[in-house]
Amino acid sequence: MSGEYSKEQEPKKDQGKNIIIIVLALLILISGIKLYTDYVDRTKKSEEILLLSTENNELNKRLDSVYYQLELRIQEVEKLGGDIASLEEVRDQLLAERSANKQRNANEIAALNAKINQYNSMITAKDQEILELRAMNQQLFSENQDLKSTQAQIEQEVAELNMQKENLQAKVNVASKLRAENITISAINRKGREREETTKDFKNRQIERIRVSFNLADNKVALNGPRNVYVQILDPNGQPIFDVAKGSGTFMVDGKEEFYTVKQDIIFNNSGEELSFYYEKGSDYESGEHMVRIYVDDYAVGSKGFSVK
Repeated sequence: MSGEYSKEQEPKKDQGKNIIIIVLALLILISGIKLYTDYVDRTKKSEEILLLSTENNELNKRLDSVYYQLELRIQEVEKLGGDIASLEEVRDQLLAERSANKQRNANEIAALNAKINQYNSMITAKDQEILELRAMNQQLFSENQDLKSTQAQIEQEVAELNMQKENLQAKVNVASKLRAENITISAINRKGREREETTKDFKNRQIERIRVSFNLADNKVALNGPRNVYVQILDPNGQPIFDVAKGSGTFMVDGKEEFYTVKQDIIFNNSGEELSFYYEKGSDYESGEHMVRIYVDDYAVGSKGFSVK
């Protein structure tokens, strides 16, 4: 009986061992599968991390490129006088994003790439605006050059007109100057006898007074009005004969102060009226050639000489 029982127990033991072996094999298989799947997961995650790192690097390069291109447009638009406020705002956003330098996930990368595409579209549109600004500036430059040319032409014409006016005024000034004509010089003796200057000399005994007479020639250009008329008698040495006590004085000629012998204040009316000037020296004249010069205001209008023996 014991022998049969032992024989019955042996198959049961073998059966138990087989079950244990099967369980162990299953456990080993499951463990192997788990190890494999874990390996695959780790490999996949490593690949994803590597891919994200690569995409982040590429994204940063795109950010740098867009920032650089945007900076160039800002400088160009500012130089052309355009509005750069919106461009500066985008540039600041790009700078902040680039300065963060973080590892972005796939969704963040996709969102930022979409933004970069929008920025590139904006840069393309800004390039068209830059072309328009350049054309506008070129047109304004051309118009400014035309205005400068026109202004220069006007200034030249004004200068020419002023020059013509000055030349005309100079001619009028010359033409308006009076001229003495029919100048006569007479010596009046003590008895009142008068002797006009001829080729013969005056004698001192014949000269109590000197009379200088003339009229101002017709001049339709000269303005009517008051004039100062001066007569200057010069001795043989060219020095003025004068006596302040007898009405002599000084006047200005060519910026120099000169003595005059006698003077009259007249109202010029272009009538040709004869003017007469008398001077009593009170002493003998030097022998030799004397000169009478006539001035109106500050310019000479005539002269004539006489000789004393």
